[in-house]
Amino acid sequence: VQLQASGGGLVQAGGSLRLSCAASGRPFSNYDVGWFRQAPGKEREYVTSITSSGITGYADSVKGRFTISRNNAKKTVYLQMNSLKPEDTAVYYCGAAWSRYERVLFTANEYEYWGRGTLVTVSS
Repeated sequence: VQLQASGGGLVQAGGSLRLSCAASGRPFSNYDVGWFRQAPGKEREYVTSITSSGITGYADSVKGRFTISRNNAKKTVYLQMNSLKPEDTAVYYCGAAWSRYERVLFTANEYEYWGRGTLVTVSS
C-alpha cells in the first residue's frame, strides 16, 4: 500500500488544521493507521492511531485536541488538529500496518508502510 500525507501548513497558535493520509493499492479497511511526528533535532514520536475496527489511541500531549478518523471507502485517514500549540510544530507522517491484533499500535516499528511527511508549523 502507498501512503500520501497532506494538509500541513502554517497556522497560528490556537488554530486548526486537518491532515489527510490517502492510501492506494490494496483494500484499506484491513490496515491499522498511525500518525507520528518528528520535530527538528528530535526523534519521531507517536501522535495517534486507529485500528481497522476503529479503536483509537492518543498520545497524552494531544488528547482532547486531536481527533483521528477514517473513511475506508475513500481510503483516507484524517487527523483533525485543534488548539494547536507551537510545540506541535513538526513533520507529520502516517504509517500503515496489516491489522493483526485488536489493539492500538503505538510504536513506529510496528508499521510496515510509510508515506512522505507533511510539515505543520505553528507560530506563537
